[in-house]
Amino acid sequence: MILLYIIFSVYILAVNFYAVVLIKSQKDEFGTEDNKPTGDGKLILTAILGGALAIYISMFVMRYRLKNILLMVLLPVIAVLNIWFFYLAYRSGFTFMVVG
Repeated sequence: MILLYIIFSVYILAVNFYAVVLIKSQKDEFGTEDNKPTGDGKLILTAILGGALAIYISMFVMRYRLKNILLMVLLPVIAVLNIWFFYLAYRSGFTFMVVG
């Protein structure tokens, strides 16, 4: 059971690290090319997978895409859902998973 907690914790850390790297790479691309930000699809998918809070915080730290109303509204909602899901997963001991 402890191994499952470790794997899930590493997953959360990896997704959040990827989210910060994704924001940083998009900001770096923004300054070099056509000055048009890339699509929001990768950001929203990464947020749904568990990196919403990291994306939201890194957007403010790097001061990037703060005028995008979709991200400013959607990311906090997804972050609350992520935190709630993580809390339920740790609290229940992952008993909601079916082990065959």
